[in-house]
Amino acid sequence: GRALRALGRTAEARADLDKARALGASGDAFDALADALQPRAGNPDATIAAGYTWAASLSSGWTDVGNGSRWNDQTASVRHYMKGGSLAFETLRAHRFGEHDYAWALDGYANLWPGAYANLRYQRGAAARLFPANAGRAELYQSFGNGWEASVGDDVLGFAARVNIYGVGIAKYTGDWYVQLRHQNIVAAGSHGTGDRLLARWYYAGDADTYAEVSVNSGRSDDPLSLVGGQGRSGGGSVTWVRYWTPAWGTRVGATFARASDADDQRGVTVALYRRW
Repeated sequence: GRALRALGRTAEARADLDKARALGASGDAFDALADALQPRAGNPDATIAAGYTWAASLSSGWTDVGNGSRWNDQTASVRHYMKGGSLAFETLRAHRFGEHDYAWALDGYANLWPGAYANLRYQRGAAARLFPANAGRAELYQSFGNGWEASVGDDVLGFAARVNIYGVGIAKYTGDWYVQLRHQNIVAAGSHGTGDRLLARWYYAGDADTYAEVSVNSGRSDDPLSLVGGQGRSGGGSVTWVRYWTPAWGTRVGATFARASDADDQRGVTVALYRRW
């Protein structure tokens, strides 16, 4: 299995691992290979297929917000993979509420101690019409063997009133499935919100590239200045399909739905094109 993984033949390595498991294999070496063959924490940007050192993507999304004008946003990204992690440069554009805005970001993943890595991000929106003037993220992931992984992080959004989004997650890989439960606390001056998301991803092709995903989420906000008496509830979900048609080219399509007690229902679609070399 280790030899096949080194050659980039992940599906065959996974098949050998399954045979070994059926024969009762266990121990540190077995657990290490099992962890190595799993995609990391649902973050495709954290690792790349063997033999590639660059990846680029172009994505666009459209959201229908009921009686309001339709929103749209686009992101272009180029990422370089190195021995100790990866670093990407992104440009972002958004059109909402009749306004346009642009931002750029640096997004990196760094390997830490065995079983652990971090995601660090800085984003700058000079005009700060829709994007925060400055935003950052620090998130730590730690695997515990047997397919379990936990994460903890903080997103800081530098709007006129600073917003912190504290998140904790627990994830489990089993066979070709990845399931994650994530809880968030959103804290700003004078308001507080919480959110929960359950995500299930099926790697039906037996590799780390192609998968189908479903997620559901719910949230609650407490804001004394809101129009619904200080409390609001929201919920929604999404479906996503990612497929690599060749080793170098892939696509993503998705659909989202959201409902909130103090806003119109939202429906959206997203598409993306991936290229790696």
